[in-house]
Amino acid sequence: MTSVFATGGDHRSLPVPDGLEGLRLDQAVSRLFGLSRTAAAALVDAGDALVDGAVRPNSHKVKAGSWLEVTLPAPAAPPTVVPQAVPGLTVVHADDDIVVVDKPVGVAAHPSPGWTGPTVIGALAAIGHRISTSGAAERQGVVHRLDVGTTGVMVVAKSEPAYTALKRAFKYREVEKRYHAVVQGHPDPLRGTIDAPIDRHPHHDYRWAVVSGGKPSVTHYDTLEAFPAASLLDVKLETGRTHQIRVHFSTLRHPCVGDLTYGADPTLAARLGLTRQWLHARSLSFLHPRTAEEVTFVSDYPDDLARALETLRD
Repeated sequence: MTSVFATGGDHRSLPVPDGLEGLRLDQAVSRLFGLSRTAAAALVDAGDALVDGAVRPNSHKVKAGSWLEVTLPAPAAPPTVVPQAVPGLTVVHADDDIVVVDKPVGVAAHPSPGWTGPTVIGALAAIGHRISTSGAAERQGVVHRLDVGTTGVMVVAKSEPAYTALKRAFKYREVEKRYHAVVQGHPDPLRGTIDAPIDRHPHHDYRWAVVSGGKPSVTHYDTLEAFPAASLLDVKLETGRTHQIRVHFSTLRHPCVGDLTYGADPTLAARLGLTRQWLHARSLSFLHPRTAEEVTFVSDYPDDLARALETLRD
């Protein structure tokens, strides 16, 4: 069936296509308008999605040809960079082309919708670093990211040539990214490769998962030290998907210690004093975009991860 949108501001009306016959109303709204399931369900709960002129619950099964009227929320204002000093963020190296930072926990790489905390880009602006203007306004200079709850070394481009060169290097896997992770139990084999595609979790907006048809994702690991309840791993990423290490080891039933989002044992996390995943971006190696010489930057474990490791060793 061919559908035609009749739009008026953020109000949209259209018939339900044949392909969505029998779906829940929130699923249909999500599919048709590109919303998350959570956002679609909230819209339906608010009475902003009518089926043939009537309010229906999220569980209502839609029929092909029924008329769907939806009032979409106003688009959020684009995030902006706010210069803000970040305690604990250290500049490891800076020159005319790049700046390398040691990112503390609780800091995002760049501004994003819904995030009101500190960012690496905001911190660099606060201390006077001019960043490349390439990329979206809120992500200028960012060539790779670390999760808010993941600490460690991260590079940002300052010049336009550096941005282009580093984006290419990350795309073609010419950057060596090494992480240290403490995972529950003992992976078998102790050294290996996880090759499993990753995409958004089918049921949880904030999580990712190994799913058929996801983006290719490859993680290499080697056990550095084993403890009765956990193992310290050296992890090398071949690809750089969101939450890749966390998802891959959770799928193997060896989640990062402290990573409650991906199934870690809360009792063990509490015993170790962890309030986030034990995952640290240990080192970063790449060819300097101007000199073409290989450079390597290393980050020491922050206090919370170091204390947890010592507790495991005791």
